[in-house]
Amino acid sequence: MSINTLALHKAGIEIDNRWLMQDASLTLLSGQLTAFIGQNGAGKTTLLRLLAGLWQPTVGLVTLNGRELQQHLAFVPQNSQIDFAFTVKAIITMGRNPHLGRFQHETEYDHLCVEQAMIKTDVAHLANRLVTELSGGEWQRVVIARSLATEANIILLDEPTASLDVGHSLEVLDLLKELAKEGKTVAFSMHDINTAARYANKIVLVHQGGIVDSGKPEKVLTDEAISDVFGVSVERVAVSTGETILFFYSNY
Repeated sequence: MSINTLALHKAGIEIDNRWLMQDASLTLLSGQLTAFIGQNGAGKTTLLRLLAGLWQPTVGLVTLNGRELQQHLAFVPQNSQIDFAFTVKAIITMGRNPHLGRFQHETEYDHLCVEQAMIKTDVAHLANRLVTELSGGEWQRVVIARSLATEANIILLDEPTASLDVGHSLEVLDLLKELAKEGKTVAFSMHDINTAARYANKIVLVHQGGIVDSGKPEKVLTDEAISDVFGVSVERVAVSTGETILFFYSNY
């Protein structure tokens, strides 16, 4: 697997005379699991869309391995839906389209990639179900499976556990952690600070359209930073696993 460096260089984006993000500099590396955290509207999704190449920066650059980004990377949005009655397997197989020529049919290897993606995301048993019949959580896992089927080395996910139950949320996060260990660059946004700190080896703290800080969870998630960004006080409690859980109290 190739080594990738995805970076923002003083990037900003303005839409309808409003700056959604300004002066954002950040580097994501292969083998790294990065969590973007911040309040609603802070700019987490904007950062992910810039990094994915879905939005072009008004100022600054997005680069992949030192060159300006010229492609779209695997991006899993928070809310997506398909109103046509495709089967789950058909949707996931669409992830192989970038590897196929015009009018070319899927090969045995393409089918193998699809099968592996379904197994990893626990949707193999849904292969012949219509996507219009899926629950929100099932659909989310299908979308992630489709991104895995692309074999992209960089995967960016917006709130990947938002519609999942606790068990499947942990399964998805375990999967993302495993993908990072395999050498992929994986970044996701979420609201749960404790879960982000537990799984990610890099935290990006986003506030009011800018990056406040980034680095290891223990460096970024200080009491002062949490108070400034979220407006809450923090109490840290050690649990039996040796981890520290953060409890939050309103400052108001």
